[in-house]
Amino acid sequence: MKTHTDYLTFNTKKRQEIIDITDEVERCRAAAGIQEGMVLASAMHISASVFVNDHESGLWKDILDWLEQTVAPWEPQRYRHNSGTGEDNAAAHLRSITVGHEVIVPVTAGELDLGPWQRIFYGEWDGQRPKRVVLKAMGE
Repeated sequence: MKTHTDYLTFNTKKRQEIIDITDEVERCRAAAGIQEGMVLASAMHISASVFVNDHESGLWKDILDWLEQTVAPWEPQRYRHNSGTGEDNAAAHLRSITVGHEVIVPVTAGELDLGPWQRIFYGEWDGQRPKRVVLKAMGE
């Protein structure tokens, strides 16, 4: 089995951002030279996510609004984590749990086997400092 590992580093300008990483995942697959297998993309931080969805700015806004209004509003006084640690990012931890921290993308005939509108995204929920994603391609 062939394997290849890459690391992506993000230092977002905003606290929350969604970044398309599909091309970087494909570069990892190509570097491994696999034709059949998979690529794992995993956020290495507990306040970030990796997910698959549509690359459409209105949907991104909907996702950010849903996280803010329904899942975990950014209200630092609301969360025990914040009072116990002195941090203000409990909402980011809850958003990461909700969206998920990793995806596995199949590789078939030398290509990422994604649906017609699917792209791979890094979701930053507590940014403005360096954070990483690990990419691991595996297969033959």
